[in-house]
Formats: sequence, C-alpha cells, structure tokens
Amino acid sequence: MPKKNKLVKAWVNQHVTDHYVHMAAKDNYRSRAAYKLIEIDEALNLFKNVQVVVDLGCAPGSWSQYAVKKVGVNGIVIGIDLLEITPIHGLEFIHGDFTTDEILKKLVQTIDNKQVDLIISDMAPNLSGIRGVDQARGAYLIELVLDFAREYLKVGGNCIIKIFHGGEFDNLVKLARSLFNQVVIHKPSASRSASSETYMLCKNKI
Repeated sequence: MPKKNKLVKAWVNQHVTDHYVHMAAKDNYRSRAAYKLIEIDEALNLFKNVQVVVDLGCAPGSWSQYAVKKVGVNGIVIGIDLLEITPIHGLEFIHGDFTTDEILKKLVQTIDNKQVDLIISDMAPNLSGIRGVDQARGAYLIELVLDFAREYLKVGGNCIIKIFHGGEFDNLVKLARSLFNQVVIHKPSASRSASSETYMLCKNKI
C-alpha cells in the first residue's frame, strides 16, 4: 500500500475511534473542536457576563454553536469565515476573508458600536506544506486577531486564539502580553497529542 494511502487509513481509523468525535455526534456539535472551547470555558468561566462574542474563523461552526448556547437569546455571536457554513440559529455569519479591508469593515458594521466582550479564534492558515511559509501565515493571522482585539475588544475583555509552536511563538506571546494583563498557554485535552496546536488564553484586556 502506498505511504499516502496508509496515512489516510490511519487518520480515518483514528477519527472513527475518537472519543470526542463520538461526543460531538451525541451532543450535536459540528466537530470535536467544540470540546476544546468547552474545556477552556470550564477552567476560566469565559462566558460570565458575556453578551457580544466574535468568532474569527468559525467554520464549520462548533465554537459558534457553543457560544450561542452560552450567551442565550439576549446575546450576540458574530462569526466570520472564508468557507460557507450551514446556518446556525442565533449566529450572525459573515462569509469572507477576515484579512481583507472589505470584510473587516463589514464585521465592524455588524458589531455596530457594541462592546465586544469575548473574541474566540480557532483559525489556522491554509497549509502549503512549506514549514516556514505556514508558520509565517499562522503568525500573520494571530497578529490580525490581536489587532482586532486592540481596537474592538472592551477593556477587561478576553480573547482565545489558536497558536502553533514555531519561530514566531515567543514574539506573538509577547505581543499578547502587551495588550492583556494575563496570557496563559494551554493545550486542551481535546487537542490531538500529535498536533503542535495550543491556545493562547488572553485575559483582562488592558
């Protein structure tokens, strides 16, 4: 069997036997990624007194599903992604590229002068397979999320961002610490052990 086919078969086997995949199906979440946010929320009480949430890179929508549940009918969740998603009741979805001025303007218009209480981002770049390029793209996305937080997150607000270990890791953490009183790096149990992904928990915007 070719190496590629073996890797695909291994991934499929891991996926169908994955505890969090089965939980997601049972709990009606769109992906296992929901449990990363749930674990972070349970540790930090992220959604306490939160009314306005922005989910950057929300497809396929499991983080937005959880956020909508947590803020309730009086809250607002705005999600944005390059990919179309099946509508989620209670989510204001913007289809487009967060890195463009046009879509950022549309996002700001949707916020409509409301104070953003929480920013969540499970965003990752489209991978080229070239490590240096992929790390640079990932770092750029995180810088944009932090720029958005600087401008639109309320003082005292929180931000959760996916971050991969790489050459820009320390600089990105340093940038986050210039904006927030506390920055903690955490790898949720639902993150696959083989993945280099972690999450930057940015608490209490200055």
